[in-house]
Amino acid sequence: MTTVEATEARVTPTEKTELVPGAVLIPFILVTCCFALWGFANDITNPMVAAFQKIFLTGATEATWVQVAFYGGYGVMAFPAALFIRRFSYKAGILLGLGLYTIGGLLFIPASSIGEFYPFLLAYFVITCGLSFLETTANPYILSMGPAETATRRLNLAQAFNPVGSLIGMYIASQFILARLDARGREARELLPAQEFEAVKAADLEIVSQPYILIGIVIAALFVLIALMKMPNQKAAVMTDASLKAIFGRLLRSKKYVEGVVAQMLYVGAQIMCWTFIIHYGTEVFVADGMMEKDAQVLSQQYNIAAMAIFCTSRFICTFLLKFIHPGALLMYLAAGGAGLSLGVVLLGGQGGLYCLVGISACMSLMFPTIYGIALKGIDGDDAKFAAAGLIMAIVGGTFLPMLQAGVIDNWNMGFVSAVEASFALPLLCFVAIAVYGYRTVRIHDTGPLSPFGGE
Repeated sequence: MTTVEATEARVTPTEKTELVPGAVLIPFILVTCCFALWGFANDITNPMVAAFQKIFLTGATEATWVQVAFYGGYGVMAFPAALFIRRFSYKAGILLGLGLYTIGGLLFIPASSIGEFYPFLLAYFVITCGLSFLETTANPYILSMGPAETATRRLNLAQAFNPVGSLIGMYIASQFILARLDARGREARELLPAQEFEAVKAADLEIVSQPYILIGIVIAALFVLIALMKMPNQKAAVMTDASLKAIFGRLLRSKKYVEGVVAQMLYVGAQIMCWTFIIHYGTEVFVADGMMEKDAQVLSQQYNIAAMAIFCTSRFICTFLLKFIHPGALLMYLAAGGAGLSLGVVLLGGQGGLYCLVGISACMSLMFPTIYGIALKGIDGDDAKFAAAGLIMAIVGGTFLPMLQAGVIDNWNMGFVSAVEASFALPLLCFVAIAVYGYRTVRIHDTGPLSPFGGE
């Protein structure tokens, strides 16, 4: 019996239409907070590539290790998280995720004191090990908190708080980090005497660290609340090695699922590239117009916030369109739009290219949940639990693809487009591949109608 089925068996007929039964309302609210918390972590961190590049005077490639460390936690911990919650419980998975998130945030204290780059990478990695547990656990846990008839609506409601956390993270990155960093750009910092440079670096690192330390304290408080709260205690049966082998064998034989994991990996990579390097792109545009580097970075982050607002709005529009358009077809159209706008980013440059870059977010809005739903369609029971963990693991695309883009930024030397402009050829290729997956879904896999919200 699945978790949702077990919950359904405990409710009365009158409760079957309830979105959130009163008995689990407080646990539902507490777990829903986790959706906002991982949105916050993701989107306060993307602009930190540009911040660390300036603070430590690194190239784009070295600074992008922030994303490698951050999204690497998803690749390492997704399947261990799935195994953990099967062995223990959803509550234990949530608590372990929050505990790791708290430790990662508080690791910014020694990292700031040490004043070196790599302790910050460790802190980011620990944070996302926690986020991997949270994302792998919170989605099915929310589904289980009530009758099966309202499970999808319940998950949609919880996921609505993810972009709220994202927007808060972006705003804090803009107003409380980028805007408060020392105004001197890279060239001015390189001319500073060693002692003065170290003082500037220490002050900037303290500014960067403060929001992470504060969120670590907030999460510690949430950890205590959930630990003390009587939570629904759903727990699945322990899997044997033989059954695990059979599950993975079936998943690997499903072309639709395997292609979906690859498409998800490419999508996450494209999303992180667009939202990380919009700071670099906008800074290049605005500095060329005579703006100071610090002001250019802050203004570029405002464009990033606008991109997130467009992303959120487009999600609702695309959800409505799914009533009339096959999900694979809509995925194909969105990916083709993303590829076209990426081409504009490369070829137009300047303000026009920046508008194209912001517009890509409208095309990305429904890609994660649509790919998630297509890949999981027809996969049931224990297979679905581990298939979902594989799609969370695909977030590892946010590690190596931004690193490739940073390599282009650091090494491109052909004059017809700038290095930053040329680097957006990588998201273009990702969107082309995703469009192919959408096409194959319509013509080959034929998934049929899907819930519009299957992921984040």
